Amino acid sequence: MALPRRRKLHYHRLGSLVQVASAISGTLLLLFAFLSFFFPPPDESEHFHLRHRQTSFNAVVKDSVSDRNSVFKIPSTGGKLDRDIWSSKNAKFFYGCSNASARFAKAEAITHPTRYLAIATSGGLNQQRTGITDAVVAARILNATLVVPKLDQKSFWKDASDFTDIFDVDWFISFLSKDVKIIKQLPKRGWRTWTPYTMRVPRKCSERCYLNHVLPVLLKRHNAVQLNKFDYRLANRLDTDLQKLRCRVNYHALQFANPILEMGKMLVQRMRMRSKHYIALHLRFEPDMLAFSGCDYGGGEKEKNELGAIQKRWKTLHKNNPDKERRQGRCPLTPEEVGLMLRALGYGSDVHIYVASGEVYGGEETLRPLKALFPNFYSKDTIATNEELGQFLSFSSRMAALDFIVCDESDVFVTNNNGNMARILAGRRKYFGHKPTIRPNAKKLYRLFLSRNNMTWEEFSSRIHTLQKGFMGEPKEVRPGRGEFHENPSTCICEDSEAMGKVKAD
Repeated sequence: MALPRRRKLHYHRLGSLVQVASAISGTLLLLFAFLSFFFPPPDESEHFHLRHRQTSFNAVVKDSVSDRNSVFKIPSTGGKLDRDIWSSKNAKFFYGCSNASARFAKAEAITHPTRYLAIATSGGLNQQRTGITDAVVAARILNATLVVPKLDQKSFWKDASDFTDIFDVDWFISFLSKDVKIIKQLPKRGWRTWTPYTMRVPRKCSERCYLNHVLPVLLKRHNAVQLNKFDYRLANRLDTDLQKLRCRVNYHALQFANPILEMGKMLVQRMRMRSKHYIALHLRFEPDMLAFSGCDYGGGEKEKNELGAIQKRWKTLHKNNPDKERRQGRCPLTPEEVGLMLRALGYGSDVHIYVASGEVYGGEETLRPLKALFPNFYSKDTIATNEELGQFLSFSSRMAALDFIVCDESDVFVTNNNGNMARILAGRRKYFGHKPTIRPNAKKLYRLFLSRNNMTWEEFSSRIHTLQKGFMGEPKEVRPGRGEFHENPSTCICEDSEAMGKVKAD
């Protein structure tokens, strides 16, 4: 009889324990639900996530207005600064100087009468521009007559424009007539068109390289050679007179064709009507740019698949480690990050911004944080009608040329990657008076953006100013000979040492 009683008591105690455990479990579930509601789960990664950060940014903007206890309050104004945000310090003491020296012989004296060099460029507008510039110098090295370069019509952009559609060919030929003889097409050989021998030269080919590799072929192959895939096929460092010739081509001879020039001037005028000063931003946040960079912008599988499909267009593109690319500063800043950098540098919400960009990845959702900071936000599509842009719309190079003009004429140019357009414009703006050109110090800014919510705006702004020193387009930021010559044409920039000395004496 004792055993059944013990069993009954055991089952009674077990039932009580089950009831207690159930009650505790229910309480924990309720508590977990409560915490989940008020405290969302952490990001999947400690690194940048575009959509999450866009949401958090909008909350920060709202908090900066309504929540006086918020730590990271973004001001609407640029604050008091100890510098002019629209000009470069000491720029007035430097000027472009590209005239040939007395020892640089005239073209008519050195050009071989039956030696012709043809060029087929590669890439988009600005990559082709570097090829055209270097082609003139290559012809000079070879003492050859240059045939007006062919533009790439088969690359990613598939633009059918030829040289005369983009550039003023007659000005190009006449301006350079003392340096290199240029013709529009190869002469006929009897009744037949002269077909040149095609070849390539190595990248960064020096003066000696052209004389050793191309000249013998010119002499052997009936004096007509076409160099294909001609982009960055000339050495960075050359004789001073050849470097100055590069500058005469790039900054004086290569003028856009009249229809592009007139439309570009109209766009600039419309920006000036809106504001005395404006910033031009080369955003470079298009899908192809992000795919090529190999960076991760937090879009999960959808982003991975979309950008991965674009990456297949480049057969030689290697897979990169997205986190490493970001740490090394090889990823474009997001529109939000660009906006925060500009605000920290002193540009208030009243500043007008012209954005040079194709289709932005993520569309309006991606642009929203930038527009919240700078509501005076324009592009060629918003300040010109489709009818006005009609003759350019189907041609990517002509549309890029319009952006080039508006960016070149801007008071401040901001580049979001170190691509061809950024390099060409950076060099051009140095040559024509060191107009401010802001290049994000992406490698150093990376960690600052990750930790920005753990500091005050004042601390964040101070850090931005420190990290951007040497990246603002000031004279002598980059040592002569460093970087691409198209970006840093130091040979063609002279210093007014006398004027500088007077200022120092005062």
